[in-house]
Amino acid sequence: MLEFFQNLSPVMQALTATIFTWGMTALGAAIVFATKTVHQKLLDSMLGFAGGVMIAASYWSLLGPSIEASTDNAVGPWFPALVGFLLGGGFLWIIDKILPHLHPNAEKKQAEGLAADKRKRSTLLVLAITIHNIPEGLAVGIAFGALANHSTEAALAGAITLAIGIGIQNFPEGVAVAMPLRGQGMSRMKSFMYGQFSGFVEPIAAVIGALAVAHIEPLLPYALSFAAGAMIFVVAEEVIPSSQENGNRDLATISLMIGFALMMVLDVALG
Repeated sequence: MLEFFQNLSPVMQALTATIFTWGMTALGAAIVFATKTVHQKLLDSMLGFAGGVMIAASYWSLLGPSIEASTDNAVGPWFPALVGFLLGGGFLWIIDKILPHLHPNAEKKQAEGLAADKRKRSTLLVLAITIHNIPEGLAVGIAFGALANHSTEAALAGAITLAIGIGIQNFPEGVAVAMPLRGQGMSRMKSFMYGQFSGFVEPIAAVIGALAVAHIEPLLPYALSFAAGAMIFVVAEEVIPSSQENGNRDLATISLMIGFALMMVLDVALG
């Protein structure tokens, strides 16, 4: 796998990696072809698992490297990480207030964003997961874009590991969109199409992130922490609450711990 990626430019590496993560979203959505319902406990455990992966990736793949890349910063190595992290969270907060969306498991009346009450439930669900995927795509793109100036086998392995982790947690996100739609009577094909479409934004965000850091090297530590802040906002504001609001708190929490541990091991062992 390393040899394959080494023959590509950083932008093409990011695009290839996020096509994989998009494919994992589609794979999760494809569950609708096998069944009409997924047990709520399973769905909540998958959401918890996804949250754990995102939290671990935010530190080991993003915040940690941001601090390491800032050792020469005049204020301190913590400064770019702090600024980028808060800007990333603020960016997602603004999108959350503007873009109409509906969290998984929520009632239509709980939809958020501008003119949310005028949108179809299916559209709102897709937009909710799309919000998730913006920082995920950026994170993968930034990790590969950094290779334009600091290309080593370890750095490449770390970027690939991040993409694998994001792909793993995209599977339950595809399920979280497609299965509720199927349960409400939507056809299998339409439920699948809505579910997989939520991952389409990842390759776009990845290319933007890769181009930005590949051509503006001083931006790298800020971009890494920006993606981390955006991901943590999504986890805290949506993923964890959605996984626990149906009474399966212990199961969701244990699943989050497992997801965190798996991503930690992948990143440390492979990256």
